Amino acid sequence: MNETQASQVLYDCKDGIATITLNRPEKLNAFSDDTVRQLAAALDKFDRDDEALTAILCGNGRAFCSGADVKARQARSKEDLQKSGGPSAKDAKSADILASSINWKPVICAVHGYAVGLGIGLAMDCDLVVGEEGARFQITETNRGLAGSGKIMAVMGYRGQGGFATEVTLTGRFFTSEEAHAAGVIDRVAPKGKYMDVAMDLAKQINRHPPLAVRASIMQRRWEVADRKKEALRYASLNKLYLSEDFAEATRAFVEKRPPGKFHAR
Repeated sequence: MNETQASQVLYDCKDGIATITLNRPEKLNAFSDDTVRQLAAALDKFDRDDEALTAILCGNGRAFCSGADVKARQARSKEDLQKSGGPSAKDAKSADILASSINWKPVICAVHGYAVGLGIGLAMDCDLVVGEEGARFQITETNRGLAGSGKIMAVMGYRGQGGFATEVTLTGRFFTSEEAHAAGVIDRVAPKGKYMDVAMDLAKQINRHPPLAVRASIMQRRWEVADRKKEALRYASLNKLYLSEDFAEATRAFVEKRPPGKFHAR
């Protein structure tokens, strides 16, 4: 069985809590287009599952998610990027993956290891975030020459401190669960090896309440987040930085595992 046929996202439900697991451990759960499609299908299954009240999104292996699979998505020809309107296929865009809900059930993200690029964007979109002690987050879009960092910065600013969100976006530096929690960006810091336990405890607390009241709050939060992201995405789509020379050089440097050459703002 090849990777496309294999389950890159796993789904399980027990005692009212669904577990949705990214399952590309050999790639540190980096997202290909097919991974995005499978995650969308799993979230839709959760949304329609009468037994599931709350979901926990997590990752197999050493990390939650190392971001987009650069070789599979960003390292495409300029012609392909132009046709698809960016690094992802038109039916595999992750920016609004939690916005197209019917029942508005809460999703908790449980992060360990790394949440980078698309991974941190996905975590920020979730309704609550648990980060294991020492887990490392990074917004990579700026140093890859993309404008997509704007939407992550906007959601981070909504969740916590706008100044912190701006700084980590512009510098592209790693920051820890502890820093993220101090800035109000994530909700819990879990001891080593206990991130799923902490997420499960949060889910159980939520599930004690009337589901419709919980979902009304989730609906309001996600609509507010969607409004912020919509503005950021409008600027990103107008800039089309994925067609720039600087983006091409940053991508080549990443694939070739070397420092990028001089950027020319074109």
